[in-house]
Amino acid sequence: MADLSTCPPLTRESVEAAYTLVKPFVHRTPVLTSQTLDTIASTPQTNGAAKPSIHLFFKCENQQKIGAFKARGAFHAIQRLFSEVGKEEVQRRGVITHSSGNHAQALAFAAKTFGVPAHIVMPSISTPSKVEGTKSHGANVVFSGSTSQEREVVAAAVIKETNAIFVPPYNHPDILLGQGTASLEFETQVAETANATLDAVLTPLGGGGLLSGTATFFAPTSTRVFGTEPSFQGGDDGRRGLEQGQRIESVETLTIADGLRTPVGPIPWEIIADKKKVAGLYSVTEDEIKAAMKLVLERMKVVIEPSSAVPLAVVLYNEDFRRLVEEEQKGQTWNIGIIFSGGNTTMEAIAELFKAAS
Repeated sequence: MADLSTCPPLTRESVEAAYTLVKPFVHRTPVLTSQTLDTIASTPQTNGAAKPSIHLFFKCENQQKIGAFKARGAFHAIQRLFSEVGKEEVQRRGVITHSSGNHAQALAFAAKTFGVPAHIVMPSISTPSKVEGTKSHGANVVFSGSTSQEREVVAAAVIKETNAIFVPPYNHPDILLGQGTASLEFETQVAETANATLDAVLTPLGGGGLLSGTATFFAPTSTRVFGTEPSFQGGDDGRRGLEQGQRIESVETLTIADGLRTPVGPIPWEIIADKKKVAGLYSVTEDEIKAAMKLVLERMKVVIEPSSAVPLAVVLYNEDFRRLVEEEQKGQTWNIGIIFSGGNTTMEAIAELFKAAS
């Protein structure tokens, strides 16, 4: 990647500059609302439970190119490499990354767009549609184990063999600034369509690129940013890390939210651990993730992957978050933005996910 010493500062202005680079290559994804989900979100789950007043806005990055927000970071990262290393040098050496699927497809697509060879290390348990999507862009896919450590070992071997330039899935300023461009659009679209501002924005938290990019963009504003995680098998490493006062470096969860199986990266962690930038982290169970995903499919007619459902699950089912909203909204309805991070799943995967409930 571009040398850290030459990267733009992590500011709102840098996100705006990143948008200038990525705008020609990505979709301006739609923002949707749902009165039904507003009603559900504003209804107490049990007697005596919190009763917040919530109006939801959904930024549909599931409709982004390659089906996820990751396209933004990939296009920004490669163009920054061109400016730092030179386009011909990047095209000669190629790029490499490791990813469970969405960053894999994003980098493969961006590389193909610019005529750059791409090598992608993917866990052998990756969703088949994500693997095929990555291969469809001409990338060389190499399989690994499921943990981040196993991916990194295989990636290092490929780099030694090919001299390809590593483009991390989340732990680099150029990646998180690119991901932050989704929030730039989000803020603008809510103002344009609803003449409103967002009181809060929730994103999923895996490696932290999307959350830290979102927090970087909204930092100078009154919009509060929250991260959301699966709790299954310690998948809530971000939340637990905040409690312990230090980043947790290893995660081995097999949560259904497969895009969130990685630990928070060191660079995103510095932003996420700053309470002035990220107001809090909340987690939900596998059943709550599935319930939120089901509501989106049935009530909004929108297909998302499990990772995308985590923020909505927090809004609907995490009583600590709901109580916070009720206490701090001071009688006013909160406009809460949720970023649907991706929609890369299959009918077979959805059927398998819900077959026990049928």
